[in-house]
Amino acid sequence: MTNPFKNRMPSLNGPAHDLVPVTPSDSADLPDTALALYVETAGTLVYTSVAGEQRTTKVAAFSILPVGVNRVFATGTTASGIQAFVVGKVA
Repeated sequence: MTNPFKNRMPSLNGPAHDLVPVTPSDSADLPDTALALYVETAGTLVYTSVAGEQRTTKVAAFSILPVGVNRVFATGTTASGIQAFVVGKVA
C-alpha cells in the first residue's frame, strides 16, 4: 500500500497523523500537543489550551473539540474515551 503522507511535511493545515489515547493528569502535559480532542463519553473536560488558559467545558458523546490542548486534567474531568489528534513524524 502506498502512503500518501510519506513525503509530506507535518502541518497544522493538513490532517492529523494519529489519534492517541489521553490519560488525564493533574501534573503532566500530553506527550504531544493535541490539535483537537475526540471524546467518546459525554461529561466535563478540564484542560489547558495552547494559549496557556485552563478551561472547563461540557462535551457531548462522540464529539470533537477543535482546540489545541497541552494538558487534560484528571480533577474535574468526567468525560471519558478521550483521544488526541496529533501531528508527528510519518514513517
